[in-house]
Amino acid sequence: MRRTFLAAIAAAVIPVAASAQMKVNVSIDSDITDGQIIPKEIYGQFAEHLGACIYGGLWVGPESDIPNIDGYRTDVLEALKTLKVPVMRWPGGCFADEYHWRDGIGPREDRPRMVNSNWGGTVEDNSFGTHEFLNLCEMLGCEPYISGNVGSGTVEELAKWVEYMTAPDGPMAKLRAQNGRKEPWKVKYLGVGNESWGCGGNMVPEYYSHLYRRYQTYCRNFGDNRLYKVASGASDYDYNWTEVLMKNIGSQMDGVSLHYYTVKGWDGSKGSATEFTDEEYYNTLGKAVEIESVIKRHIAIMDSYDPDNNIDLLLDEWGTWFDVEPGTNPGHLFQQNTMRDAMVAALSFNIFHKYTSRLKMANIAQIANVLQSMVLTDGAKMVLTPTYHVFRMYNVHQDATYLPLTCSSRNFTDSNGRECPVVDATASRNAEGVVNVTLTNTDLENGAEITISIAAVGKPEITAEILTSGNISDYNGFDNPENVKPAAFNDFKAKDGKITVKMPAKSIISLSIR
Repeated sequence: MRRTFLAAIAAAVIPVAASAQMKVNVSIDSDITDGQIIPKEIYGQFAEHLGACIYGGLWVGPESDIPNIDGYRTDVLEALKTLKVPVMRWPGGCFADEYHWRDGIGPREDRPRMVNSNWGGTVEDNSFGTHEFLNLCEMLGCEPYISGNVGSGTVEELAKWVEYMTAPDGPMAKLRAQNGRKEPWKVKYLGVGNESWGCGGNMVPEYYSHLYRRYQTYCRNFGDNRLYKVASGASDYDYNWTEVLMKNIGSQMDGVSLHYYTVKGWDGSKGSATEFTDEEYYNTLGKAVEIESVIKRHIAIMDSYDPDNNIDLLLDEWGTWFDVEPGTNPGHLFQQNTMRDAMVAALSFNIFHKYTSRLKMANIAQIANVLQSMVLTDGAKMVLTPTYHVFRMYNVHQDATYLPLTCSSRNFTDSNGRECPVVDATASRNAEGVVNVTLTNTDLENGAEITISIAAVGKPEITAEILTSGNISDYNGFDNPENVKPAAFNDFKAKDGKITVKMPAKSIISLSIR
């Protein structure tokens, strides 16, 4: 009864067709000189041994007929280089706490097989292991983020893995050299367990926090490598988990993780990735932007124990989670990716940028063929998703100075009572002085006239592009791979210190202002 009542109210407040465009003023504080830097790691990725994320997505093996470089798909590799991937988390996820690293080293033909009981009962042949992952990170120029096995692994096992990857000499270094790698890798980020409240061991926070202290003690720095240790943090609204970890672990961790997924229903129901009503679209956005209040509450707890911001918050799993595509393995989490997903990504980044004094990393789930992925593959075919295009349009903000702004847009209210801006914006200035502004119009029917006020505009040189589609449910299929893609955008003008943008409905626009 309550849901029906809320839905009836929402019909009056969810955006509907109007006769005139909404006028929105965006005022940017571009004079700021010592503002917060947006860490490039906010644009991080997550690759788990799940479905076709690794096998078929990133890795096909050197013997494959699919074009590859030492086993890595050439098309996917080039696509990820364009994204400027800053950090990649591996091997999970839930898989991490059943993964034993020694199974993934040595000659591939000799590596033992296992059943991936978390994800569809698939047989894992371990042909993609430590060397394959860390070499991929070197090829992409990104930081590896290792998720260590605490749920079913031993302290010694994790300690020896760290030594194997990073020690310049000693028995593990000798074993590494025997397997083809003489020089140690640089490994900064180490997760001590994953989702320890759930698939990582079903622990209570008090138990996990004491277990963390023990495990991290034996994860040592070797040579000039310095570990950044991440505690397995809370899911969504579990603020007590964060409180206990801050109280019991404190300075023994460099960061604490947080997981948040945009799932459709209060009861955990998900719905189709491609077939949804307007109400479901707005509800998805409402759930996505609710992450702001969640981040703020976790940060408030961290502030009370760590007022000097010595411990970081890492949102190392986030994104949309819908039903799998019909006919696919339910345990492989393969879902299509529409313009709706692009909207979720853009709105999320706009929020993340505001909290980077504490929020230092975010890793979308996942990089290929799983949940809200960057690329989808089918044999030799590959498509770039709408979410990929948002990551590429937004990567101009990596390591740039965050520019605070105000936006006069009204909000809409979804049928669950959550508010979301109709028009949203974020801005930054890079090292060359270029101001980048990204705008999002979530309204399905109405365009908007955006007036951007920015100091010292003068007669700027402006380049812009737009991501939009005829329908919010449009996606890139293997037979229509460029159905949704960015295009040059020119419907703007600059005059008297202001930039006026005529923004279409359901669109994302990026402007670079020199």
